[in-house]
Amino acid sequence: MEIIPSKKMSLYKPAIFSELKRFATKQQQENGMEIIDLSLGSPDMPPHEILREHLSKLSLLPSSYGYTLSASNQFKEAVARYYKRVNEVDLDPYTEVIQTIGSQEGLVHLPVAFCDPGDIVLTTNPSYVAYDAGIKLAGATSYYIPLDAQRGFVPNLNAIPEEIAKKAKLLIINMPGNPVPATPSLEYFSEVVNFAKKFNIIVLHDAAYSEFYFTGERPITFLAAPGAKEVGMEINSLSKSFSLAGTRVAYIVGNAEMIKVFAQLKSNLDFGIFDPIQSTAALALDHAEEITEDLRFTFSERHRVLTKGLVDLGWDVAPSTGGMFVWAKYPYEIDSVTFAYKAIEQVGVIMVPGTEFGTEGEGYVRLALVQPVELLEKALKKLRSISI
Repeated sequence: MEIIPSKKMSLYKPAIFSELKRFATKQQQENGMEIIDLSLGSPDMPPHEILREHLSKLSLLPSSYGYTLSASNQFKEAVARYYKRVNEVDLDPYTEVIQTIGSQEGLVHLPVAFCDPGDIVLTTNPSYVAYDAGIKLAGATSYYIPLDAQRGFVPNLNAIPEEIAKKAKLLIINMPGNPVPATPSLEYFSEVVNFAKKFNIIVLHDAAYSEFYFTGERPITFLAAPGAKEVGMEINSLSKSFSLAGTRVAYIVGNAEMIKVFAQLKSNLDFGIFDPIQSTAALALDHAEEITEDLRFTFSERHRVLTKGLVDLGWDVAPSTGGMFVWAKYPYEIDSVTFAYKAIEQVGVIMVPGTEFGTEGEGYVRLALVQPVELLEKALKKLRSISI
């Protein structure tokens, strides 16, 4: 029979991550090349022992295997406690918290709940790939906000034409960012709130890297800005901060009416997350300070080593004080996809080409801080010998 994909499938190209990995594996098998993978932002550190023990114990219970349908009160209350404790933000756990099956699921489905075909969604170029995926799924149209390098690569709201802002339905921002690790400030988030109020735009802030900070001062939450809960929400994940990527658990917090709308959509999409995972996630949030302290120390050192090493090689590295990635412009006149494959072929270092995140990523690559320092140093030595 003839298999005919939907017209919508023409909007989605295969993600490059698997292709890079496949090409690297081929080089390894054919040439015996050592591969150092700095592509996917999957934590290499295991979850804390108390989390593994808790999940294991609950998974043995026969009663753990029914549908949960939605977030447990235990999970929602833990999210509210976490926000109050670390961000000094009050949340109603029963109306201002909703669980998602990882942040990817939430990011892709949320535009469907609020955008009609033809609506404009404000995002950035470059940006995390899930944003455009969700916008396309909703049939909406992306408008890309320039990143303001002079202010640390935050989206420049002043560059948005008024006629575009009047038509926009949703604004998606991400700080510390992926792939560009911009640092948020209360001043900037207040600017976002005022902009959203002026043009009646829903705001979604992606805070997936909120525990990845290297200066001793944690990134501010969007909800700390006065009036933020009137205009928007914040999504956060336990994948990175607690090394729970495979458990697929995250949450959105903020405006109660927006949460209610999204909950209505999700009630038609899934039957909830495995209860032992929810309970383990609640335990992680309640012990966030002790669990994430080692993570910050480790990633701060990796960030220092990789950033300094690339600068010494003559690369132009976007300055950052947090996040899980380094965004760097390489010193060669070659497109980013070709460069990424040549880096694998010649020296066995896997990086993601910048154009995977948008056209403005040309000439850049994203490197994930997911290898120990000794391997990062080895990767830097390898990159020194690239011949372009």
